[in-house]
Amino acid sequence: MKPVLLIDAVGLTPSMIGDSTPALSALARRGSCAPMGSVLPAVTCSAQATMLTGTLPCEHGAVGNGWFEQSSADLALWRQSNALVRGEKIYEAARRRDPAFTCAKIFWWWNMGAAVDWSITPRPFYPADGRKIPAVYGWPYSYPQELEAELGPFPFFDFWGPKSGLPSSRWLADAAIATLQRQRPTLTMVYLPHLDYDLQRFGIEHERSRAAVHELDVLIGELVAAADRAGAATLIVSEYGLNTVSQPVHINRALRSAGFLVARPTPAGEVLDVFGSRAFALADHQLAHVHVRAERDLEAVRRVLLELPGVEAVLDRGEQTAFGIQHERSGDLVAISRREAWFTYYYWEDAAAEPDFARTVDIHRKPGYDPCELFLDPQLSAPRLRVARRLLQKKLGMRYLMDVIPLDAGLVRGSHGRLPDRADEGPVFLCSEPWARAGGEPAGGCVEMRSVKERTLQLLGRG
Repeated sequence: MKPVLLIDAVGLTPSMIGDSTPALSALARRGSCAPMGSVLPAVTCSAQATMLTGTLPCEHGAVGNGWFEQSSADLALWRQSNALVRGEKIYEAARRRDPAFTCAKIFWWWNMGAAVDWSITPRPFYPADGRKIPAVYGWPYSYPQELEAELGPFPFFDFWGPKSGLPSSRWLADAAIATLQRQRPTLTMVYLPHLDYDLQRFGIEHERSRAAVHELDVLIGELVAAADRAGAATLIVSEYGLNTVSQPVHINRALRSAGFLVARPTPAGEVLDVFGSRAFALADHQLAHVHVRAERDLEAVRRVLLELPGVEAVLDRGEQTAFGIQHERSGDLVAISRREAWFTYYYWEDAAAEPDFARTVDIHRKPGYDPCELFLDPQLSAPRLRVARRLLQKKLGMRYLMDVIPLDAGLVRGSHGRLPDRADEGPVFLCSEPWARAGGEPAGGCVEMRSVKERTLQLLGRG
């Protein structure tokens, strides 16, 4: 098999590739480049599952970055088990075709338990005293140990939260380069996240976002050079493009106001009561899965949603079929925002009742995605001093709450999740090889996201 380096450059779109991105432009001239179609929802876990399996959410089951687990009534967000995605993945198909195939999976999602030879993914420790200790999980254990011995500890706080940015992508690119040199996998998969962060903070036109595109281009240049030295083809994909947004939609507060959602008072603030609620939403950027307990409430809930400013469409289970999102994990209704809008998870109405996790980075307990975790609260007079004081409490063994995240949804300037209005605003497919070796030129000039699996296998199979 011919080695392949598969790069997931999150947030990269065809419209970003030009004079300011010499490495990406050179790769496009050398090989093949085209817009790539999006999957609904256009979010990380769904897009990656589609590329890995060649199927849509209605088949692989990753209907978002999380879903409501009906059997346990759990809001399951950012789970990592490879077994949660149904269908044969790229690395499983490649090994079936050639038992000598090897794979390294570097921070691509659905990583834990994946049938690969080397893996590494974020996985903090949560001791019984309530602390969160940043860490990675990898297999075999020696693999992350070797990488961190060579590159230093993975910069976890640069991967998500107010500090997130280039150092996380820098470390992951270096990890891929080291893996290409040392392990020499047949397929090396690496995830580069930092462009996405600045696009969410500032929007696509901001100077800082343009700088992040340039930073990504530099990393791509280094990765392509390393792949060339290893005799590997380079394939770059992205998951979605982002829209500049200005309108947060408080979908759960609307359901609560209409009498459908119930929140339970607790010593740590109000928490969403999924048992008592007749309807609630799991918010995921520009899409929300709305779960309705009784069929008789469906139309009333739908009317509430359609009357919300910023809502573009509400799909029932029949209408979800046309978008390939109908699945047992999907909401009874799926709400899609307008281009300039996005959905918050907020459900409390009184500031005094906000849950204790609201002002923290907590991706598992919030009933939906919270992009405000990318910001320090501008209302704090000295936010970095607050962080330092909380870290000192941690070092002293005291209980503490890292309460520095704002609740001002108006800070967010970029979002994604809906299908793009134009192909050049969506994801991209870029390969060092010509179309004849990369699965053939796409009909209509746009690569299907479902074809990434087979195109990767064709690149691998030409060795």
